[in-house]
Amino acid sequence: MVFEVFDKRMTPLAKAPSVTIQKRGVISLNKAAHELIGNAETVELLYDRDRNVVALRPADDSAPHAYAVRSGSKNGPGQAIVSATAFTQHYGIDTSATRRWKPFTEDGMLCVDLSVVGTVITGNRTKTTQAGEPAEAAEATDPPAPVEDPTDDA
Repeated sequence: MVFEVFDKRMTPLAKAPSVTIQKRGVISLNKAAHELIGNAETVELLYDRDRNVVALRPADDSAPHAYAVRSGSKNGPGQAIVSATAFTQHYGIDTSATRRWKPFTEDGMLCVDLSVVGTVITGNRTKTTQAGEPAEAAEATDPPAPVEDPTDDA
């Protein structure tokens, strides 16, 4: 067995707001960050190209560009999730790794400055397997070929 050193930067303080952009372009807010925008149920996604800043602005659910904010926790209020894959792809936002930032508010919006390097977050999916290859690579390999049943006469 190999020991790993715990890096406290990998886990946000519960009371400190944090925004995470996951590998597939999903944006997640911890409870403290979601509270900064009034626990909005729908948001608009904005991007400032000049400053490289992403913003989430509370919006009415009837707004034409509104995105639903879903609960990421089955145990009541906690993490909030916005599916933003098309947004991150459109603006070329790097989602090669899951990263976490400390957000700030501006004009009622929750903002993330992408010019600041976010903390890379790793999870169970990138742990190495017993064979020594990353778990993601192990999942990507072809499944074994089906074995024929010698008792099958058909």
